[in-house]
Amino acid sequence: MLIDSHAHLYLDAFDSDLDGVVSRSRAAGVGRIYMPNIDSISVQRMLDLETRYPGFCRPMMGLHPCSVKDDFETELELAERWHDRRQFAAVGEIGIDLYWDKTFFEQQKEAFSRQVRLALGRRLPVVIHCRNSLSLTIDLLADLWRPGLSGVFHCFSGTADEARKIAEMGFYIGIGGVVTYKNSGLEYTLKETGIDRVLLETDSPYLSPVPHRGRRNEPANLVLISERIASITGLSPDAVAETTTHNSLTLFGDAR
Repeated sequence: MLIDSHAHLYLDAFDSDLDGVVSRSRAAGVGRIYMPNIDSISVQRMLDLETRYPGFCRPMMGLHPCSVKDDFETELELAERWHDRRQFAAVGEIGIDLYWDKTFFEQQKEAFSRQVRLALGRRLPVVIHCRNSLSLTIDLLADLWRPGLSGVFHCFSGTADEARKIAEMGFYIGIGGVVTYKNSGLEYTLKETGIDRVLLETDSPYLSPVPHRGRRNEPANLVLISERIASITGLSPDAVAETTTHNSLTLFGDAR
């Protein structure tokens, strides 16, 4: 079984053929999809998918850094109230994004800190977005880290040294379609670190792997990501699937 640890199946990009997307995912061996929340607008669509595909689509709850604006405290309160109402797989997607806009950088840091504390209080993992901010986010997390905190750095594209720092805190790295891109650097990272702390992800509908780059991504493409990791590391695809699935189930508290 493969597990997609990060996919936004509730977005408009899947409205026309969602059942087909899910069927192709199952046929490709994907047994579960974890869905990170964005903000209050995405919540209901995400929860509807949990109801539509029970046991297959698992929701998280958090405030994405790109949705951190002037009203971020209101958004955080809404996310916190959802955690009071029911159980989620993780606090996510949270973090720092310095790619699109740096206007709300200080607010992003506050939102990140607050949600990490929420995760510690709830004994939940965190799912971290760190676009153009990996080193900074590692440092922020190190200051906030307490025993019991765990999580994954989604869409990891850093060095082996950065991967080791993340692993030393008991965290995982999420590897997606970028691993199939020329000059991503992940080939060298994974050759050094192995996959003991790796989760598979697609970030659908974004970041399609080669040969589908530029088209809508979907969880069935997890096979291509797994095969590329197997090629890099010298492991069999079955070994990659077994290790990364175990890692996902362990992180999200679903290991049996």
